[in-house]
This record gives sequence, structure tokens and C-alpha cells, in this order.
Amino acid sequence: MSTTSLFSFDNTYAERMEGFYIPATAAQFPDPHVLVLNDALTLELGLDPKALREQAAPIFSGQVLPDGANPIAQAYAGHQFGGFSPQLGDGRAMMLGEVIDTQGNRRDIQLKGSGPTRFSRGGDGLASVGPVLREYLMGEALHALGVPTTRMLAAVSTGSPVYRGKALPGAVVTRVASSHIRVGTFQFFATRHDIERTRQLADYAIERHYPHLKASSDKYVELLQAVGNAQAHLIARWMLVGFIHGVMNTDNVTVSGETIDFGPCAFMDRFDRRTVFSSIDHGGRYAYGNQPGIGQWNLARFAETLLPLINEEQDVAVREAEAVLHRFPDTFQSEWIQGMHQKLGLLDSTEPDPSLYSDLTVLLEEQSLDYTSTMRGLASVLRGDDGPFRASLTDAEAFDTWAVDWLAQVDQQPEGREGAAERMDRINPVYIPRNHHVEDALNAAIENLDLTLFNRLLQAVSQPFDEQDGLDAYAQPAPQKFTACHQTFCGT
Repeated sequence: MSTTSLFSFDNTYAERMEGFYIPATAAQFPDPHVLVLNDALTLELGLDPKALREQAAPIFSGQVLPDGANPIAQAYAGHQFGGFSPQLGDGRAMMLGEVIDTQGNRRDIQLKGSGPTRFSRGGDGLASVGPVLREYLMGEALHALGVPTTRMLAAVSTGSPVYRGKALPGAVVTRVASSHIRVGTFQFFATRHDIERTRQLADYAIERHYPHLKASSDKYVELLQAVGNAQAHLIARWMLVGFIHGVMNTDNVTVSGETIDFGPCAFMDRFDRRTVFSSIDHGGRYAYGNQPGIGQWNLARFAETLLPLINEEQDVAVREAEAVLHRFPDTFQSEWIQGMHQKLGLLDSTEPDPSLYSDLTVLLEEQSLDYTSTMRGLASVLRGDDGPFRASLTDAEAFDTWAVDWLAQVDQQPEGREGAAERMDRINPVYIPRNHHVEDALNAAIENLDLTLFNRLLQAVSQPFDEQDGLDAYAQPAPQKFTACHQTFCGT
């Protein structure tokens, strides 16, 4: 099968959104090799895994363009750690095109690390093996955990070095997303007072992601509400599994509600709302517990771009937008409470008790408990086999006091404790990408292009709810000595 018949591109953004992007071309790489290829995602996209694997290295390094590809770099702006940059854009990425997957969903296919574009602002436009594999790993882990996320189709080494203080092996990752339309995309045009292009973008986003709004007379304020709901759901889902995005800038906020751009991200071990791993987040702006507030702040920046579309009278537009913004905390809280309700094995028919969940997080924090293993271990309490779980507690009496109300609610359910324990095992993971294992896997890949540890970790986090033979170590939290000094980096 030739490259011309691998993909059936249908590139609506490139064809209909002229002025929203620039043409892009990949850099030349001397010796591309496939590091990892996502066969499951290949099938989901309706592609032929065998044929794709045979041609993956040149295609996913940008050396060969499949027929129908229209490589572009998208324009966007963004607030980065609160400061506004009016022009960012894809400085090291190019979108090959769009495909319709087997479920009828439109998906972007984008190369990241493929070389500089006119948006690069002096950067080299490249990526190294470590950040590329981190992005692949985190995308697959979040997908398996049920968090809406962009995913990675392939990671390819380039044979060229990338310089980040020292020479590192270069690589390109292929990202698949419902779209790459960001809050920052709207900001790019709104800050230039280009109302017509802002309207064009909003109409395109509605058609692509929220088509039920097309006929509404209030479609732009309803778009704001829809994006707010999507972001509240997203942030709640990732916080329920202890994820910290690390760089929630407006250029990293998609209107589709998918997680995007896995730079200084990490999963929390010990439960602490103040947890920050990013080396550049000196003030804790994007700490674990700050993420809902930042979600609302980002939504406000989106609202600012839509004001001229919502109503010609600015005062009216502001009132309508503020009404949406004021609903965000309650929407997030509802998503969080419902998620914790499920994590405790309680049925949807049972009325949620917010104090039960808030008291639990206080207990987790006061006892410095590992979030993932504690939540997983709660099922053992229901099964009466909680010796190891109780040994992890520093104040068993405080836990027993909290558990009285929880157990009473569980005991009122038709399937009792065993049924609740089974449900909990399907929603509380055994495995997350523990930070020490992530670093070990990436270091082996960087130093020797050895993917043994990476593949083993990927195997664990791709089936996070099932205990797997020989992978016990991947369920253990990092040593406190490691966590105390661990930092993550953007990788740019």
C-alpha cells in the first residue's frame, strides 16, 4: 500500500479558515525510526496498522507527506502564567490534516517537534525524546483513566540532536485531537479587533464541537456555557485521579474540552492541594488545588473574546457572560462531588453528601496519605481485608470516625459492600504514571534509546484498573526523598 492511500483526509480547517494559519514544512531528518506506534488508536482512526507501520518513520517525521495532507501551522495567542502574548502559534508543530474516525468523529493529526515555522520566534522548532515520550505516556494514561484528552499516534526518533543545554536525541510525536482550537486561537483575532474572523472561528467551533447550538439565537453565549461545562468536567476528571497539568495557559485550553500539551505535568503522590512540580511555576499558580480557579479565569479570557458576538451592547454582553462565569464553580463542584461519589462506590441513585468527600480530602491531607493507593485501598475495607490499608494510616481512629457515615451509606445499597467494592475497583486505579518510574523510563530512552522501562510502564498505565502480574512496583508511590525534590520541565 502506498502512502497515497493510507489516509482519507478531509481538511475543513485548511480549506475554510484561510488567514487562521500559515503553511508549514517539516525539517529534514537524516535517520527517522519508530519508537512507538499506537496500534489501538490506528484502528480507531480507521487506518491499516500493518501498512502504517511499514511507512510510519518517514510519515510521522514529516519526511513524506501522504496524499491529501495539507500541512499548516495554526495561529493563536495566549496568557502564559497570567501575562499576555499576542502572537504565539504553532512554532514547532504542523497539522497534516483531518480524518473521520470509525465512530464518525473528526480528528486532527498533527506532528509536534517537526521543525520551525514562522511562529517559532527564534526557537528551533524541535523536540527531544524525553518530552515526546512523556506526551505519549501521559496521553495514553489519561485516556485509560477516562479523562478527555488528546492522544499520541506515534513517536519517532529523528537521528538529529536537539540542544537543550546539552545534546539530546531528537524526536517527533504525532498528536490526535478533536481539534486544536484553543482559547488562545480566539484571543489571536479578538486582540486585533477582528470581529468577523472571531465570529468565523466561533461559528466553525460550534459546527465542529457543539452543532446543537447552530440554530440558537444566543449561540455565542451558549458556546461560552458549553466550553465552560466541558472545562469543568475535564478539570474535575483529571483532579479525581490526582493529575496536575502544570501549565494551564490559555493557549493550552481547547474549546473541545480535551487535555492538551503535556509539558511539566505530573501525578500527585501524597495528597496536598499545594502540590506543584513545574520548575517554572514559582508562585504555585497551577498547583493541584488551584486548577478549578484557573479554569474559571481562563473561561473569563474566552468570554472577553466573545463579548462583541454575544451582544452589540457591551453592558448587556458583560452581564450575560458574567452569568455564565458565575456558574462555573458550582458546575465544577457538581462534577467533583459526583466523581467522588462514584469513587466511594456509591450509586447514582444515592444522594451525594458533599461533607463526606470534603472530610475525606482533609483526612488525606492531614495524614499525608498517598492519594491513589488510599482510594484504591478503600475497597479492601469493604471486603474486610484491610490490614495493609490500615497500616498506611497515621491516625486510624480519625479514619474510623470518618468511615461511619460512608459505611452506613454503602450498607443501604442493594448490592451492599461487595458490589460497592467491585465498582470502586473499576474507577480507582492501581496504576498511574508514578513520577519516579516516569523519570527512570525517560532517562533510559534518552541515554540509550532503550524503551524497555517505557513499554513496561505504558503497559501498566494503559490498563490502570487491573492488577497485572510482575508490575507490583508500579503501584507503589515514589520515595518521599524523590518527591521532595522532583521537578518537571516544559521540554521546549
